[in-house]
Amino acid sequence: MLRKAVIVCFATLLLFTASALSFAQTAAERAVEEAKKYAGQTLSVTWEAGLQAQGIRAILPEWEEKTGVQINLVELSFWDLHDKVITEHLAGTGAYDALAISYAFMGDFVNAGVLEPIEKWVEQYMPPEDLEDIHPAFKEAFQYYGGKLYALAADGDVFILYYRKDLFEDETNKQEFYEKYGYELAPPKTWKEFYEIAKFFTDKYAPEIYGAVIQRGMQSYSWFTGQFIGNGGQFFDPETMKPLINSEIGVQTLKEMIQQNEVMPPGVIKWGFMEALAAWLDGKVAMIITWPPIGRWSEGYGVRTKQLAWVPPSKVVGKVGYAPMPNGRSTLAAGFSVGVASQSKKKELAYLFAQWLTSPETSLKLVMLPFTLVDPFRLSHYQSVIYRNAWDNAGEYLDTLYEAAKGGVLELNIPGAREYFAALEQAITSAFAGEDPKKALDLAAAKWEEITERFGREKQKEAYATYLNLQNAIWKLE
Repeated sequence: MLRKAVIVCFATLLLFTASALSFAQTAAERAVEEAKKYAGQTLSVTWEAGLQAQGIRAILPEWEEKTGVQINLVELSFWDLHDKVITEHLAGTGAYDALAISYAFMGDFVNAGVLEPIEKWVEQYMPPEDLEDIHPAFKEAFQYYGGKLYALAADGDVFILYYRKDLFEDETNKQEFYEKYGYELAPPKTWKEFYEIAKFFTDKYAPEIYGAVIQRGMQSYSWFTGQFIGNGGQFFDPETMKPLINSEIGVQTLKEMIQQNEVMPPGVIKWGFMEALAAWLDGKVAMIITWPPIGRWSEGYGVRTKQLAWVPPSKVVGKVGYAPMPNGRSTLAAGFSVGVASQSKKKELAYLFAQWLTSPETSLKLVMLPFTLVDPFRLSHYQSVIYRNAWDNAGEYLDTLYEAAKGGVLELNIPGAREYFAALEQAITSAFAGEDPKKALDLAAAKWEEITERFGREKQKEAYATYLNLQNAIWKLE
């Protein structure tokens, strides 16, 4: 009996030792070591084209040199990362191995069978603490769907408000604003304050400076989402799946957006990312709500790199403050994760690449590249001493990103999200052009009903319940 107990204890010790040794390496080191047995092979990896691809292109040589595995980076437009991937899957081409996934695609990808669950490889190759290092706002929504682990978080997109501290802290401005509105001039906590502050600056400084800018000519549904949910709205009635975008709150939100356009630069309803960025960096606006890279470029971080030659020089260096979107509800706009294509013939290798890319050490390099469009998503990113000292108030920037994500608003990630977004975008565009907001949203709601019916109301109801659970879990972080 004693001999048997000794044997069991010894076997347990061996298993424990093997497990400890398996994680003696970092996630990146383990991924590289395991990938070496595939040297000479090539992985096809999808990624958003153009500016989004600059960061990953810069670090791929490290992977290729260390492993002997080449990467065929397939650059696709944002929506082709959804449409073309599904088309290739349905055609059974096996064209891709690792996939860049906006979390909004997860419902469609799982529904179509595009993704391979990755739990087995995570358990085998990843140090357990690495999953705990993901910001809780991204941990579930960006990685899991229907209780299964399909991807590894790779990007922490969250909108925040950038504002001109020099204008907000000017004593004359503070006195005049208080006399007019009866409260202190400070970063807006509500959308009413946002409009009034923007109007104050526009009335005083235009056309040299306008109160605010938000890109309106593309992806305006992302800004509607944060404002709508922050106003107390929800996309559907969870019991019936009746669309609520055309509810009183939905119409109010769209009317607020139209009113805001009046205190922004002329022609803003057609502006995209570049026009809004240029106006901000040129010092032509007092506030902007947009993605995290603008915080780095505002401070001139890395602007002399050749990859940032397209970014206008910043005239607001040292003048920028940061805050969450009004109502404390910042859109988690289109953030990415990396998953494994279910039709890949190199699934384990594709996973190992994803683990290396998203590991704490590799991802910190990536998010700190001046020209990257990949943003902090790990707790260790926000806490990085190097990052927090990248410019004078980089710590404040990182803290704001962290806090904003805790109150973050998820865009829809249920099956058909791509179509729901398109219908909503059309309604917003029509209203900006003069269509009655209620009528525009009614038409969008009718399209939403058609989409829901086509996918199956009960199935969509279940998916939306999962979405709401994810959303509520994020807000419990506050």
